[in-house]
Amino acid sequence: LIKFKGKINLMKKIKILAIETSCDETGAAILEGKSGSKNPRFKILANVVSSQIKIHALWGGVVPSLAKREHQANLIPVLKKTLKESNLLIFNSEFLIFKQIQSSKFKILNSILEREPELLKQFLKFIPAIAVPKIDAIAVTSGPGLEPALWTGVNFAKALALIWKKPLIAVNHMEGHIVSVLLKQNKIIKFPAIALLVSGGHTELVLIKNWLNYRIIGQTLDDAAGEAFDKVARLLGLPYPGGPALAKLAVKNKKVPDFKPRTPSAVRFPRPMINSRDFDFSFSGLKTAVLYLVRKLPELTPEIKAQICREFQQAVIDVLIAKTLKAVQKYKPKTVILGGGVAANQELRKQIKKELSKKFSKISLLLPEIKFTGDNAAMIAAAG
Repeated sequence: LIKFKGKINLMKKIKILAIETSCDETGAAILEGKSGSKNPRFKILANVVSSQIKIHALWGGVVPSLAKREHQANLIPVLKKTLKESNLLIFNSEFLIFKQIQSSKFKILNSILEREPELLKQFLKFIPAIAVPKIDAIAVTSGPGLEPALWTGVNFAKALALIWKKPLIAVNHMEGHIVSVLLKQNKIIKFPAIALLVSGGHTELVLIKNWLNYRIIGQTLDDAAGEAFDKVARLLGLPYPGGPALAKLAVKNKKVPDFKPRTPSAVRFPRPMINSRDFDFSFSGLKTAVLYLVRKLPELTPEIKAQICREFQQAVIDVLIAKTLKAVQKYKPKTVILGGGVAANQELRKQIKKELSKKFSKISLLLPEIKFTGDNAAMIAAAG
């Protein structure tokens, strides 16, 4: 990434444009906030997300090459909408920014976007026709994520930073999920804090001693929780995206009685590593247990499918909460944060709140708003 050697006045309100393309969501956002504050506050001027769910649903999962193609097609339209919503889009036919750019920068621009020809074409058509927006910096997700998708966003942000002469800030996607809880008004993170980050690609416990001071104390050794949700949903023939569909079926069929325990028809899955002394997770075996059960069943009735969803979901939740409580017991944080796509799961939110309040009533639990649990650029801007 291009390094910025200048300084930003941290005492004034600053506006940050953020780009997010870590997976299959093309996102752009502009936030206004006061940087350098112990209790940061943000005002979201615009937060635009273009989803690719319908495209990847045909394949039952995210196809990296298709995600890259869609990011190329969507970044300029998403940026245009973001600038318009934040009242920073100014068309000026006389203000041709490229007239002020040396030919060497044209070469750099072409080299930056040489692997995104469709994006370069749109870039050269749109960017020269608008005035440089009144932003102070550009933030972009630099990882983790799908590399083809990530690089499209990174290169786009690099090109904007080059042409607009703005500092470029690389943001870790998981850090974005941590600070997503601050997008809800009047929320304060008291340190030390522990974050349980649960998404389609990651499941980890992070110890946060202060701003920008993170240490991963536990993580999945194989499948992430969200990935396990999606794969089990596919085994049960549920529509994509599988995780939300599985959770919906589990809640919808709560009135269906459980099978009686210790009978041949009982639905009971293991809680992998729930009693291990570390803070790591493993969900591959749990997924396999569902597979073996489905293979043995003579018929996958709606009732049995509902019970499988409920038991699988509860097994995941039990492990996530048990590990979090164990980490809380050891590190004694003042705040617990839940973040990531799976943080939208209502049962997880309800049960972690209940268990924390019961065993650690003085600890503050911060949950992101549902709309900020998935991949979005607002959280990247806040982290930036």
